[in-house]
Amino acid sequence: MAGVGRRHSYPQWVTRDGSATREKLLDAAAKAFAEHGVVNASMLDITRNAGQRNRGALHYHFGSRDGVLAAVLDRHVDFLEKRERELLDKALSSTPVQLALVVEAIVRPVVELAASGWRGRCYLLIVAELAGEMPNNLAPEVAATLAKTAGRSVYDALAERLPALPVNVRDERLALITVFMLRAVADRARLMGLRRKSRPQLDDEAFIKNLVAMVVAAVFAPVA
Repeated sequence: MAGVGRRHSYPQWVTRDGSATREKLLDAAAKAFAEHGVVNASMLDITRNAGQRNRGALHYHFGSRDGVLAAVLDRHVDFLEKRERELLDKALSSTPVQLALVVEAIVRPVVELAASGWRGRCYLLIVAELAGEMPNNLAPEVAATLAKTAGRSVYDALAERLPALPVNVRDERLALITVFMLRAVADRARLMGLRRKSRPQLDDEAFIKNLVAMVVAAVFAPVA
């Protein structure tokens, strides 16, 4: 029969250790997206930094830039969904519902994620960038990945408890506090990981309480 005994030639990256290759690509992509931005990161540099010589490796594993981005984000959604849901349930069970506990359902999980290592910090920087985008501008697979967390439920609970504000002001405040929280947490984690001394840092609990208090004060600030 034709083909019997013939050795088939497969692309270099299609190997039994494909999962390891995929993880290397995701690590390289997370670093590149966090450092250079989602749009400006070079797909070729990501491939090279992952140790892959074949330019088609990223396309094979993820299909597109948006596919890579969704896969990078997907690494952390299970953890965030669980923690955000736990803390939101705790906040909503308080009588009356305390706004600070609702904000904590956003802050505490990302502080814990940042403490998990550089991958968590990269995630926060990437999401901080995406927070500045109009939801309709996000690729469907990216939007679907972000929707897996309980973040939308937390923000809905937060929005319901804000003072009466013009819609554009409310949306602006929610967007600004999101970027502020994510970048503050990621930057703190980076500073704590430096070998050289940085400015003194609060411990985790004090940092969370202080950041929550700052966010609550920001959303209740008088309208200019």
